[in-house]
Amino acid sequence: MAHTPHELAEEFPEHVEKMHEMKQGDAHFAKLFDAYHDVNRAIHRAETDIEPTDDFNMESMRKQRLKLKDEIYGMLAG
Repeated sequence: MAHTPHELAEEFPEHVEKMHEMKQGDAHFAKLFDAYHDVNRAIHRAETDIEPTDDFNMESMRKQRLKLKDEIYGMLAG
């Protein structure tokens, strides 16, 4: 299987343990984590032409991923 870039463990390696703990104990964080994972995988599938999409949808997905990443980081850093 190909490497999927932008996984959260790769983006925030210093917070891997904290992410694991928060996924277990914080339902909101777990929901954000799963949503990020889903959109990141969808972007990867589109970028590798497994599931091509138009530019508008790609831009929308990237904005959604960035928003989720910012919110996740805010929870990790807070």
